[in-house]
This record gives sequence, structure tokens and C-alpha cells, in this order.
Amino acid sequence: MEAIYLITPTDKSLDLLAKDFENPLNHQYKAAHIFFTEACPDEAFNNLCKSISSKFIKTLKEVNIAFLPYESQIFSLDCPETFQYFYNPTKLTGRNNVMERLATQIATLCATLGEYPAIRFRSDFERNIELAQLVHQKMEAYKADDPSMGEGPEKARSQLIILDRAFDCVTPLLHELTLQAMAYDLLPIENDVYKYETVNDTREKEILLDENDEIWAQYRHQHIAKVSKNITEGVKKFQAEHGGRKNTDKMNIKDLSMMIKQMPQHQKEINKYSTHINLSEDCMKQYENRKIEKLCRAEQDLAMGETPEGEKVKDPMRAIVPILLDQNYSSFDKLRIILLFILSKNGIPEDNLNKLIHHAQMTNEERNIVLNLQNLGINILSDGGAKRKQWTPPRKQRITADTFDLSRWTPIIKDLMEDAVEGKPDAKCLDAKHFPFLPGHQNAQGGGHVPTRSAGLFQ
Repeated sequence: MEAIYLITPTDKSLDLLAKDFENPLNHQYKAAHIFFTEACPDEAFNNLCKSISSKFIKTLKEVNIAFLPYESQIFSLDCPETFQYFYNPTKLTGRNNVMERLATQIATLCATLGEYPAIRFRSDFERNIELAQLVHQKMEAYKADDPSMGEGPEKARSQLIILDRAFDCVTPLLHELTLQAMAYDLLPIENDVYKYETVNDTREKEILLDENDEIWAQYRHQHIAKVSKNITEGVKKFQAEHGGRKNTDKMNIKDLSMMIKQMPQHQKEINKYSTHINLSEDCMKQYENRKIEKLCRAEQDLAMGETPEGEKVKDPMRAIVPILLDQNYSSFDKLRIILLFILSKNGIPEDNLNKLIHHAQMTNEERNIVLNLQNLGINILSDGGAKRKQWTPPRKQRITADTFDLSRWTPIIKDLMEDAVEGKPDAKCLDAKHFPFLPGHQNAQGGGHVPTRSAGLFQ
């Protein structure tokens, strides 16, 4: 049997490849078809040519996909350790190698998309320009191999915007109430697999939440308050199209069981709806059992700096102390509310932090988590030396009569993306001072902006 290897051209991967063929009398496979996820370094290539495995190689190609296409518009570099190398002062020695690797991965993404983007970066964090320059160098190499990369009829030049986590620390701390965010925050979902039991069947079932699931793809970004209603409407539409009898206005698992009996030929499709009703109901059970509504109200007031009625929050401590004293809330939830409070104040005195930690009955380790946020360039303590000057981008007014009180905050990245797509030279959020282009990446007219078809982001 012949084997296909889709591997990163690292020493470790090539050593494992060689082991498959090291026994000339009993090698693992008849032949090898090797596809590297990125360019193979010269030294590694030479070592491969000298190894015994080279005699068995039938195919050897570089396919430039050193990234994970997680969703249709989301990618991952699958490097969780990067965060430590960027911000942990004890990991300085390995940082350059990690940045080189990141730059290579980002370049393969651009090459795969056929994009040769203008590169911008957040200037308030010094390592962003280092990464931007490395990406530029890698992109130049790809452009030399394929001069047409990023070009085409009616194709505007894209932008790659390099950000660091301090760009927006608020968003990941909030309890988001859209279906996908809520499910991953409140339920034990691992590797995108949702496991559940139904009332009539105690056997554990599971489903992969990915874009092959049309129902998940349709509803995952909707607010949880709309999901159940919209799924019910989807079931009714399915019934009408396939001749089923009408059910009640609000559908539950029992109703769907009846549908399966009425329409056994459509059991697979109905089971999909059943799964997602289960999912939304599980989210709401956790929401109610863990008193997430109270958390959300305090979080949104801290993030927005005002109440749903538009009144300024004068005494945020009054809202968060009852949460910290409530033993029903986890240390993790209390940690999130403390960090949101500190961010809203742009740092607090150390005595105040100690009081909050005491109220929450948190450990020294959890206190250190709070303090470590300083490594991102965020002000945590207001009395431990000079405060860092923080630039806050002006926000767009988005609240309307349809906005949910517990979902008023909009991630800053949305403002940034809209400015990038609109390409206005006087953009308020994506301004030229705080998000400059690398030299030579502005348009030829020197207006400081590039007409943009798409915007790529790395956080």
C-alpha cells in the first residue's frame, strides 16, 4: 500500500517519515506521496534527499496550506503557545522563531487565497511591526515565484491588518448571547462535538458542529432569543413542504418525535432539527441555572459605561460586589467581571484590587491572572508607577430599538473591518496614525488608503 503524507516540513516530521522506511526488508509502505504545507527549508530538503526514505518518494510537492480553515471566513494558525511567546517576559529566547513561523503561515494563507495584500498593523504594540515586516518578506518571496499573485481584472487590493490582543480586551470577557458563542461558553463542547441525551432515549448522542450542518450554519450567529422561534419556523416550513401535519406554535422534542412517526422517510432531517432544539434548550438551562442574566447586565453596563436607558454608570462597584459575594458564581465568572471593572477604570489602586479578590474569595494564582494582563500593555494597577497612555478608538453608534439590553456591546473589530472595506482616508477607527501601512504599502496616489475588496485579520 502507498501512503499520502500531508506534513509540515519540520525535523520532527521528516524523522518520523524516515522511520516508516528505515527497515529495507519490512518498510511501512510501498511508496510515499509527500505534500508539504509550506516551503521546505534547504537544509531539511537536503537531509530528506540523503535519507533512505528518498528512494520511496513518488510525489513531492509544496501546497502552501500552513493554516486551518476553521470556517468559511475564519482561519486558525493552531499555535496556542504563541500567546506566551508574545507576552510572557520569561519566553524571550524563543520569540523570533515563533514570529518567523507565524509569518510563514500567514504568507501561505495569502498565497492560497491568491492575495497580495497591503499590510497594516496596530502601532501601539511594538511587536506588531516586527511581525508585519516578516510577513512582507515572506510575501515578497511568493510574489517572486508568481508575479500575478493578487492581480486580476476588477480585483481591488486587499488589506492584511495585524492586531494584538490588547486591541480589544473587553470582547472576550463578555458573555455573548448568540448561539455559537453561548454554546461554546456554557456547554462542555470539545473539538466542536456537542453531546446530549434526549428524554425518550438515554443513550448519549453527539453531533459535529461545522458548516456541513446547514441548520447550525444558518442559526449560529443569531441571538439566542431568536433561535428557538426561527428553528420552529424552519420545522413548520419543512412540514408544509413535505405534507406533514401542523404542530403547536412552540415546538419541543416531543413534537418532533411525533413528526418522525408521521414522516418516517424524513427522520434524518427531523433529527437535525431535534438536535438544535436540544442545543438551544441546553444553553438556556445553563443561562438560567448559572444566573447569567445578572452577569450579562453588569458586564454590559461596565463595557458600555452606561445603562440600557442611557444613564452613565456612576457606581459600578454596587453592581459587581453582589456578584463577587455570591458563591453560586464560579471563580472564572468573577474573574471576568473583575477584569471588566478594571478595564472600565483604566486601572485601579492595588488596595481596591485586593478588596475585590477578597470579596470573590479568589486564590493568589487567580490574582496573578489579573496582574498578568499588564503584560499585554493594559493598565491594571493605577498606583504602581506611570500609567500607560491608552488610545481608545471612537465607537460607532449602533444601539436601536431592536437592540437587546444584554447585547449592546459590539466588538471593536467590526468598526475596524467596516472602515477597511469602505476605504475612507478619514476613517475614525482604522486611522492612519494608529494603524499605519508598512512603508510602500499605500496606494500609488499617496492618499493613505487602499480600495479594499477584503480584509484579513490576525489576532
